[in-house]
Order: sequence, then structure tokens, then C-alpha cells
Amino acid sequence: MASDENRKKDHAQRDIISRIPNWGWLLISFLAAMLLWKWLSVNPTTARSFPFAPEVLASLGTMIERGVLRQDFSSSMISVVMGFVLGFVTSVPVAFLMAWYRPVRYIVEPWIQFIRNIPPLAYVPLVVISAGVGRRPQVIVIWLATFLIMTVTIYQGVRNVDETLIKAANLFVKVIFPATTPFIITAVRLGVSVALTTLIAAESTGAIAGMGMRIRSLNNTFEVEPMLLYIIMIGIIGITSEKIIKYLERRFTGWQETRNV
Repeated sequence: MASDENRKKDHAQRDIISRIPNWGWLLISFLAAMLLWKWLSVNPTTARSFPFAPEVLASLGTMIERGVLRQDFSSSMISVVMGFVLGFVTSVPVAFLMAWYRPVRYIVEPWIQFIRNIPPLAYVPLVVISAGVGRRPQVIVIWLATFLIMTVTIYQGVRNVDETLIKAANLFVKVIFPATTPFIITAVRLGVSVALTTLIAAESTGAIAGMGMRIRSLNNTFEVEPMLLYIIMIGIIGITSEKIIKYLERRFTGWQETRNV
């Protein structure tokens, strides 16, 4: 009897959960985040580091008045897009060559795995010494970080393609590309994320503008509100990019079976 009652309770809970629409869960998540943020803003230990939303939004006007917000945003986006595009364009052929040709895999893969585990901040000084200051080292650092993660992801996708299908069809467009498209899109998602997370390291190369550079500058002057504003902006850019990529994923891999939980 007790087990039957537990099952009925479980079913009732599932029914309640299933009745809440997606926008309802989004609202619940937002309110929970706001409550946590409010608590952090009044807690004596964290209040100085986490000013509440109204103070952070007020700093938006401050940065606009200083004339740096648009410049920082555009400078960072140019570096991120250039580094990501270069990373994608170079990772695709390298990943396919590694998957198809054993000598290439044996020579290249160990070094990719080696460099991939080194934080970008570690090799930024070397990039600056060889490439100078300005945008070029920023693009190089973002390119390297995105190239490594996307190469590994796409390589795994190509390796998962059934060799018998490749030999039977011998056609790239009809067999290999459709089979690896989900992995390529996953690589794009990871590449965008890595490009944004590498931004602060990339803009420590003597940049005169950029969100990463501005965060470091504001940290030096202890201006917490605009610093938190820039951090939130990077997060918004990331989640917006994620939504766009998911939309493209549904368009290009709609034939795949998906499991809803």
C-alpha cells in the first residue's frame, strides 16, 4: 500500500512539473537567480563584490558617458569573430586529415592534446613577444584556443563514421559530411564558448579597448559595478550565441532522433 501511495505521489509531482511551460521554468530560474543575487548583495562577506542589479544597471550609463562601452564591445567582438573563424577554418581540414591518415594522427594529435591542457594565460607572453601588441596577438590566442577544442571534437565525429559506409558510398557529401554535422555543430558551440572564455587572456596583450581589457582596468580601480556589468554582458553574448547555434542545429540535424527528458 505504501509503495502504491508513493507511486501516486510521484505521478502527481510529474504531472505538476509537466504542466509548467518552458517560459515558466525560465521565470522561476530568473527569480531564483535574483534572490541569490540579492542575498549576496546584503551579505557582509560578499556585499562589496556583488552589488545588486539597480547599481549595476546604473553603471551602464556611466560607461556610456565615458564613451568606452561601444568601443569595448565592438573591439572584443571583432577579435572573437576573427579568432573563431580562423579556428574553425583550420580545425576542419586538420581534424579530417587526422581521422583519415594514421601518420598525420600520430604526429599531430599528441601535440594538440599537450597544448590543449595549457591555460591561454601561460602562452600569452610568448605570443606578444612574437606578434607584438594590438589585435594580432588577441586573434592568435583566441584562434589557438578554438582551433584545439574544435579539432578534437570534429576528429572524434569523423572517427565515429562507419568505415564500411565510407567505402561503400565513397562520397563525402552523401555520407561523411551528414554523419559529422552534429559533431561540427558541437565543435562550433564549444569554440564560441572557448573564444569568449579566452577573451580576458587574449586582451591582456596590450589592448587599448575590449571587454576583457576593461574588466582588468576596472579591477585595478576597484569599480565593482561596471566590472560586474561587463561580466554579465559576456555571459549574455554567450547565451545568445548558444541559442543561435541550437537553432541552426535543429535546422541542419533535424533528421536526428532526440531524447526528451
